[in-house]
Amino acid sequence: MTKIGPYTLYTIETGRFGLDGGAMFGIIPQPLWSRRIEPDARNRIPLHMRCLLLEGDGRLILIDNGLGDKYDAKFASIYAVDDQAPTLDESLAQAGFGRDEITDVILTHLHFDHAGGTTRRTSDGLAMAFPNATIHVQRDHWAWASAPNPREQGSFLAENLDPLAASGQLALVEGAGALFPGVSVRTVHGHTEAQQIVMISDDARTLVFVADLLPTSAHLAPVWGMGYDVRPLVTIEEKGLFLEEAITQGWTLFFEHDPHVVVAQVESGPKGPQIVAPRPLTDL
Repeated sequence: MTKIGPYTLYTIETGRFGLDGGAMFGIIPQPLWSRRIEPDARNRIPLHMRCLLLEGDGRLILIDNGLGDKYDAKFASIYAVDDQAPTLDESLAQAGFGRDEITDVILTHLHFDHAGGTTRRTSDGLAMAFPNATIHVQRDHWAWASAPNPREQGSFLAENLDPLAASGQLALVEGAGALFPGVSVRTVHGHTEAQQIVMISDDARTLVFVADLLPTSAHLAPVWGMGYDVRPLVTIEEKGLFLEEAITQGWTLFFEHDPHVVVAQVESGPKGPQIVAPRPLTDL
């Protein structure tokens, strides 16, 4: 088992999907990014929706929850949703848990591939997927998502936000700081307003759930950013400062979307920051 402080850590796979490679790598030409992640015939690159579960200190904490299962056939076709990939329920069961046992869900942000599993469609309509959990979202991000700009409107879906707003389970987080013993968040604003990245620490080490600050290990270079970022120049600055600190402090990074790398360290290389020691979470 992998432990940091009081927490036992589990990788929770919630499915796989695909996004346009050009959108995922912005201004980087396809001949360059396709060497890192090969696209399909429709130019989509394969991506995981890999979440993290923390068991300990009387809590069962899930960080992000993937796409969910409310999508229709058109959505599945556009986003290359892989129905054969492990689901959230299957991954939780493999770890020995069920949805009702989750005490807390930390959402890095409310884009559909990170927060779509927050709600479920039932015979009575939409319902909360984790009935006993507190859902932690940054206050500034909640306000941003509740009145979305045209650029992000397709990523903030009412079917994910409206039931949460009415549930009484929403807890709004005020900026950076500790959420639980050994679990803290930082905010970054390049990809979307007030995305929160999650840090799990003890005296020996720190694991950082980097979310869409670094969607894959191919995004370490400054200008290798996403076309989805609302403030690309801010992303470049935030990423540079974060990676400098990660190298200095020896942090381990947990990649949510990378098709191959789950966790890894970063070190300075001849061309800038580079991944070292990629491995599964169980080898942390």
